[in-house]
Parts: sequence; C-alpha cells; structure tokens
Amino acid sequence: MLASGTQVRNEDFGLLFYTMKGPRLYFLSSGALLDGAFFNGGHSLEEWLGEGNQADKMPRDRLREIKISLDRLKDKGVIIER
Repeated sequence: MLASGTQVRNEDFGLLFYTMKGPRLYFLSSGALLDGAFFNGGHSLEEWLGEGNQADKMPRDRLREIKISLDRLKDKGVIIER
C-alpha cells in the first residue's frame, strides 16, 4: 500500500514514486511485472505474480532484486505493508 502523500505512476521501465516527504522521486525498475494497481490491494508480491503466472517467467535473481527494492521503499516510508 502507498504511504500517505505518495503517488505512483506506470512508466516503460517500471514504476515512478513521488512522495511529498521531501519531495523525492523513487524508481522501481520492474518493467511490466508490477503496475500501480499492486499498491491498491492487499496482495503479497508472490500472490500478485502468481495471478498472472508471471513469476514462472521471471528469473529468481530478478524477483529477488524487486523484493529488495520494495523493502527499501518500505524502509524509506514510501510504501507500507498491511
């Protein structure tokens, strides 16, 4: 879920986050794997990827990089976990 004061926009490379705490921009190089709708629901990354069977197509190293990037965004207060 997005933290208060944060917006997300889909881009060709993945996602662009804008937070009014700063203001700051954050980039998540996820390609088409994630879109802004991911942050509206209560799905885990694994559930989200499983719904479209995209996890099977993605190399494990790439999935690990995306998880690490999401954790960093969480640590910075850009996204929050339900």
